[in-house]
Amino acid sequence: MALFGNAHTVDPAKAERDYARLLGQGEQVHAAYLLIRDTILFTDRRLILIDKQGITGKKVEYHSVPYRSITHFSVETAGHFDLDAELKIWISGTAAPIEKTFTKGVDIYEVQAILTQFVAR
Repeated sequence: MALFGNAHTVDPAKAERDYARLLGQGEQVHAAYLLIRDTILFTDRRLILIDKQGITGKKVEYHSVPYRSITHFSVETAGHFDLDAELKIWISGTAAPIEKTFTKGVDIYEVQAILTQFVAR
């Protein structure tokens, strides 16, 4: 389904098993989303952005963003003609935001609520 743009949630326990090598001792995944080829993990400590690159997707870039470094974020909902929702996250010390696009398979309000929970600590 992901190849056709249907982003979806991933079971946090499965994501925790799949990405165990990225997690610190005792770190837990609270939510995970698959966005075409990329994955976003919300852990109890940080946001992890997993960006598969190239045609084969064998090359992978991992971004680890501590919640305390997020200065603000915005959510743009899908519309009638633009069916994708967008999440923008600004990190302290950088001018341009990190941008992720969510297709209709993900509730962008849920993503925003999860991010708010961790950033507002």
